[in-house]
Amino acid sequence: MDLSKNRIPEHVKKIHLIAVCGTGMGALACMLKDMDFEVTGSDQKIYPPMSSFLAQKGVDVADGFNGKNITHDTDLVVVGNAVSKDNPEVIKLDKMGLYFCSMPQALNRFIAAGKMPIIIAGTHGKTTTSSILAWILYKASLDPSFMIGGILNNFDSNYRLGKGEHIIIEGDEYDTAFFDKGPKFLHYDPYIAVLTSVEFDHADIFKDMNHVKEAFDRFISSIAQKSTLIAFDGDKNVEELINGRQCRIERYGRDTDSTWRIQNISIDPPWTFFNVLKHESTFGNFKTNLVGMHNLFNILSTIAVADNMNIPGEVIAGALENFQGVKRRQEIRGSKRGITVIDDFAHHPTAVKETISAVKNFYTGGRIVAVFEPRTNSSMRKVFQNIYPNSFDSADLVCIRKPPLLEKIPFIERFSSEKLVDDLKNRGKDAYFFTDTESIITFLAREAEAGDIILIMSNGGFENIHERLLERL
Repeated sequence: MDLSKNRIPEHVKKIHLIAVCGTGMGALACMLKDMDFEVTGSDQKIYPPMSSFLAQKGVDVADGFNGKNITHDTDLVVVGNAVSKDNPEVIKLDKMGLYFCSMPQALNRFIAAGKMPIIIAGTHGKTTTSSILAWILYKASLDPSFMIGGILNNFDSNYRLGKGEHIIIEGDEYDTAFFDKGPKFLHYDPYIAVLTSVEFDHADIFKDMNHVKEAFDRFISSIAQKSTLIAFDGDKNVEELINGRQCRIERYGRDTDSTWRIQNISIDPPWTFFNVLKHESTFGNFKTNLVGMHNLFNILSTIAVADNMNIPGEVIAGALENFQGVKRRQEIRGSKRGITVIDDFAHHPTAVKETISAVKNFYTGGRIVAVFEPRTNSSMRKVFQNIYPNSFDSADLVCIRKPPLLEKIPFIERFSSEKLVDDLKNRGKDAYFFTDTESIITFLAREAEAGDIILIMSNGGFENIHERLLERL
């Protein structure tokens, strides 16, 4: 691979994106199309909603990777991070001597150039925090741009091209591309950064916790002295990483030494009420229809960012009140027979635990039925085998599916859903193992009762279990 071609030429008209149907790559393709570039793409798994989203934007997407998708009039090829060096389109672009780049490189050059980036980083809460902040800035008439890993219900999109001077980017610690194994978030120069949490994840690229901390250490070290880092005070890894930094730091959470604190929390469905202290003085009273302590901390970080941008408290409060959430984050998909089906992206043990606990505390009328599909590169590995049993303590009934792509993982490293169910039973939980999605649907259609909340957790489509279950109910 000729790495001298890993750059963006001065004049670009036609851009091709390899693996265009990923959330970030799809958003980038649409942004480039909106900026009047000629955009094409390819992917091997083309299905809604991204396929229809791209089609509506007029992005021509080829089904499957093929060297013929790379044409001589292509000025630049954007290579997704799931693409390997032996991809036929990578081989073709190298043979033709075309310029190529990663998604963060393209985002920096075409969208973020000249703007003030606000980077939301951390193991958990990036999408929700980014989304809330984007809505606050929009309601403050700052006309922000953003690129986020989830669909914001307020915009019905995961990206926006604004005319304002700020851009909000979900800062991902995952690697950039096969030719750049560094984390994506190292490509950005934040004006303000948020660090929500640092835990072990992405077992396919990180060896251990120290490896993860090295990545975040590089990110924090890169934040300029004039910039501000908003850091969560309830994570010992975050505390360790922010010590002795050159940038300005504001901590948020519940620690009495933190700049920003949350207190006086009360729940009166559909609202959660709370007030916020800044340096021990009342900053404001707020309410939200988001559920759970983890979301209150996500909100608190956005309040800190907004205040640093001189956005008035009443504007922040108004935005929080009419923030409509993010698809696949505690999203109610429907109710039948008095049974409510909720969809959530939770997959890491901490996220699973926090999500179930939040739903349990908010919906107090019936049972919480937790349905979990382990399908990430980490959750299909046994690295979290002994941690997951603790994550389901707040559930009344638990359904665990066999990982659908387990053959991708070396046998000795594989996670066992059967063992998880056995461990849950040993903890006194009513838990069941299933080999396929249809069996879960049949079981729930028979066992679910009026008042039950069925919380379905997966980072994938879960074979459309939500709609299929609602139809069966």
